[in-house]
Amino acid sequence: MDENFEAQRRQLVEMLRSQGILRNAEVTRAMLTVPRENFVPERFKEEAYADSPLPISKGQTISAPHMVAMMCEALEIKKGCKVLEAGAGSGYHAAVMAEIVSPKGGGEQGHIYTIEIIEELAEFAERNLERTSYSRKVTVLRGDGSKGLPEHAPFDKILVTASAPSIPQPLIDQLKLGGILVTPIGAPYSFQTLRQVRKNIEGKLDVSDLCGVSFVPLRGEYGWKD
Repeated sequence: MDENFEAQRRQLVEMLRSQGILRNAEVTRAMLTVPRENFVPERFKEEAYADSPLPISKGQTISAPHMVAMMCEALEIKKGCKVLEAGAGSGYHAAVMAEIVSPKGGGEQGHIYTIEIIEELAEFAERNLERTSYSRKVTVLRGDGSKGLPEHAPFDKILVTASAPSIPQPLIDQLKLGGILVTPIGAPYSFQTLRQVRKNIEGKLDVSDLCGVSFVPLRGEYGWKD
């Protein structure tokens, strides 16, 4: 373990706690545990704990740590949850969620399914998850995340890590009753809103706008067309 990176990680988490972004104990523990430096390209390793997005490949980015924390908090992830992520990117966000849903020695185990439309990034995420020992808790699939993963539905939580024109209907359909979906909504490279969707036990949706954000566009059948 690189003690310098560990110290930077602790410092970053403490900053996010002091800002009121990190409140949940399990999200905080996961952010302290997952080594973000192992999910960024080698040339950006020294910037791994800057609270900013970093480029990974093909015009995509790894989200800023504060945004990962905010989205995990908004999802209200718990141990044992089955989670779908549309947009694997580098695999970092999936690893943080995996650390929450399936902690070591934690009894009931959850799982993360993450879908990536860009083959090169899917392979990058798989390598990163393998070398950080999260591959048994995370399944990486190459495909159109906007269509979800019906064969493994319903999901307790669904996360979209790119901005869609509207909430993809397949993802709403695949969300469990009582589940939560979090997604950015808005035009590419324009004003976007981070939206939390709760599906109540009757199947009705309660939608909340959380904050303004800036994400890369979601690609796929229910995303933005090229």
